[in-house]
Amino acid sequence: MDTSPPDPLTGTLLDGRYRIERRIAVGGMATVYRATDTRLDRTVAVKVMHPSLARDAEFTGRFIREAKAVARLAHPNVVNVFDQGADGTTVFLAMEYVPGRTLRDLLRDRGALSVRAALDVLEPVLAALGAAHRAGLVHRDVKPENVLITDGGLVKVADFGLVRLLTGSDGVTETTSPSTVLGTVSYLAPEQVRPGLPTDQRVDVYAAGILLYEMLTGHKPHTGENPVQVIYRHLHEDVPPPSLTAPAAGPGLDAIVAAATARDPQGRPWDAVELLATLQRARRALTPAQLDAEPPASARPSPLHPTTEATSVIQQVERTSVLDVPTMMLTRPRPYDEPAPRRAPRRRGARPGIGARLRRPAVWASVLAVVLLLVGGTTYALSGALYATVPAVLSQGQEQAERELTGAGLEVSLVQQYSESVPAGKVMATDPAPGAKARKSDPVRVTVSRGPERVAVPPLAGRPLEQATRQLTEARLTPGTVTEEYSDTVPQAAVVSADPAPGTQLAVGAPVALVVSKGMHLVPDVSGMSQGDAERTLKEAGFRMEGSALFGVGKVNGQVPAAGQPAKQGTAVKVGFSLF
Repeated sequence: MDTSPPDPLTGTLLDGRYRIERRIAVGGMATVYRATDTRLDRTVAVKVMHPSLARDAEFTGRFIREAKAVARLAHPNVVNVFDQGADGTTVFLAMEYVPGRTLRDLLRDRGALSVRAALDVLEPVLAALGAAHRAGLVHRDVKPENVLITDGGLVKVADFGLVRLLTGSDGVTETTSPSTVLGTVSYLAPEQVRPGLPTDQRVDVYAAGILLYEMLTGHKPHTGENPVQVIYRHLHEDVPPPSLTAPAAGPGLDAIVAAATARDPQGRPWDAVELLATLQRARRALTPAQLDAEPPASARPSPLHPTTEATSVIQQVERTSVLDVPTMMLTRPRPYDEPAPRRAPRRRGARPGIGARLRRPAVWASVLAVVLLLVGGTTYALSGALYATVPAVLSQGQEQAERELTGAGLEVSLVQQYSESVPAGKVMATDPAPGAKARKSDPVRVTVSRGPERVAVPPLAGRPLEQATRQLTEARLTPGTVTEEYSDTVPQAAVVSADPAPGTQLAVGAPVALVVSKGMHLVPDVSGMSQGDAERTLKEAGFRMEGSALFGVGKVNGQVPAAGQPAKQGTAVKVGFSLF
């Protein structure tokens, strides 16, 4: 039996327009309700800021900024914002209502997902974030609670409540204050909690990497007894490879998770578009057996003991919140390094080891020195015969690099890889790295740039929006913004045009904007108008008028096609007039 007090907003009419029906979810900043827009007779989700925060001008500004920011994004994987307003002290957003459940619900019910299911969820999430990043927006609160999955399987990203515009010449923005953390701690990037560090779109990339790890393994990589412990682990521990728990993930997804969750933002993909392109390349390398392998039983929730963290922890960790973090914890150590281990002191009274006993007599010292000299000389000679130092060949041409490596006595194994930054034919990387020791019997892997990879925009005109979006994804491009316009030749909800145009060569993962047909123009209503007004109204809408008033004083009392009917521009509208 539910003994919680009734919500005071349930049953009320907000702003004289939105009838609040029931509460859907409660977060750290706002409560979301299902409501009916009485003006347009449609179901919407109304997000109401908590009264305690509505009194804070800074948080109110964030809330209003969400409406303005998301209104700029017209993307099939972003929850649309319809309206923003205030009713007295109640500040709210009216958003698209998405029936279904959240990714958190799915993970709670199923535990870990198969690789295919995880990628099917993450790819549209990255497409949505990529559209935001290319529009200069950062979400900053990516987590399973903000990923909605409809009953038909459509994935949408919600809650841009912490959205930030990229500002400044370097395209970054500063954190709020030295000791305040804003967000959900399980998904915070290290720079979001470091004092004075700038943040950019790569904080969303970090959270997406955590999201992928959680979907593959069924649990988050960093947990703790309280939020501060979780933050500490984000700062000082790398995310482990998901294949340790989910072997089907393999080295390809391990590498993607490691790159996306690098503690140094410079080591991450630049934005969600780049991460999406990398993820799609990795997906094509996986076999159907790898994609559909069932996660291990240990990553599945038990019917008797569901997969959760401690109850006292989960509510604090999962919600978006403002946390005061101890200043001493935020003191930055050497960049993203662990402190050097200390040598354990020798216990008082302990007997010296055998090495110490041997050093006592002078004769033993002399013997030991000779032995070490002989062993060291032999080791050095063997090292020179078996190993060589890898020369610095980065950015050199392939032929020059091969000459230097073979001149050092090393064998060479060449591989090629696309690169947006390294010119074609130049060395991008070596394994082992320059300066490292390599066995002369093992070839040095030299990666040579193939230059930037380009793919063509496919023909999309006349295709339904869902099919066009799928074609772009299959072509390794990102669906961009979607706008609508009337069309007399293209059916409603089908693509009218794409920008850039079909055949244009683009970088992998580049966004393509789509214009979708709203169908034919609608015939305007001219009833009750004079002949002159009716003719002028129809002409402005692109139609012709047939018929005239007998004495020039009658009013329109009928028209064919009827008002509101779709018709091609130039169609003749037959108009009848009353006598008086």
